[in-house]
Amino acid sequence: MTLAGLFVPMITPFTADGALAADALERLAHEVLRDGATGIVALGTTWEPATLTDSERAEVTAICARVCREHDAPLIVGAGSNSTAGSLEALARLDADSTAALTVVPYYTRPSEAGVLEHFRRLAAASPVPLIVYHIPYRTGLTLGADTLLELADLPNVIGLKHAVGAIDDPTMALMSARPADFAVLAGDDRFAAPLLALGASGAITASAVVHTASFAALVDAWRAGPVEAARLLGHQLEPLSAALFAEPNPTVIKAVLAAQGRIPDPAVRLPLLPASDGATQAALRAIAEFSAPGMPNRWCEPRGAATLNR
Repeated sequence: MTLAGLFVPMITPFTADGALAADALERLAHEVLRDGATGIVALGTTWEPATLTDSERAEVTAICARVCREHDAPLIVGAGSNSTAGSLEALARLDADSTAALTVVPYYTRPSEAGVLEHFRRLAAASPVPLIVYHIPYRTGLTLGADTLLELADLPNVIGLKHAVGAIDDPTMALMSARPADFAVLAGDDRFAAPLLALGASGAITASAVVHTASFAALVDAWRAGPVEAARLLGHQLEPLSAALFAEPNPTVIKAVLAAQGRIPDPAVRLPLLPASDGATQAALRAIAEFSAPGMPNRWCEPRGAATLNR
């Protein structure tokens, strides 16, 4: 599998009474793929997977797998925890249509970096699909150094990294300059997607893209194929949108926006998350309106990248 392009980690839509809104999820999955996403990520953080039941997790994965089959698109599925044994069991239960597994660096336990390497070495050896390591220190409490990141890149059956460190720091620079040619780095922190793409990331996994898929797909395309001026401009335009969508705990604002657009039935999230405030929701809607003003790409009206790539 070649990891390049835009992979959208969507949300789990609920009804007003808290039930899974399966029809809305299916519509949303079709929308993002029609609007230019390369593939879908199921059961990432944005999905609120910790609050889903086993049957709900199976259902949302099956829906995404069905939609991805129809579009001939790859499906990446979140699988893994801070338990190596439990992660092995989760990988063994993966949907047969999964293309790759997104597996988080062990959280809370705070193992040594040698322990992290051994964790992924065992998972990679047993996994039925290739692994994408999910490195997000502000959630895991563990920042990996450049040497560890490069050792992970050398593990057989580890094909990529979702890199969400909230900065372009020294380990990031070392990783981008020394990673193997066949190891994909995917921008995983929405506000830093553009600079990481500029450094050579092959794609992105960005939650904001569920709101404005065509423009994030255009951003990835522009940094990969040019023109650079268009890529830089679009990155500057998308940053305040991502900032507004992440002003409160993810995915609360994204859900509020999707509900306001009529794309999901309700902005409901599950505790311990609380719904987005009205102020954050209105600020995000204003950011979308400003982004979609004349001369800027519009998610609903323009084909992938047309307005920006020809500017």
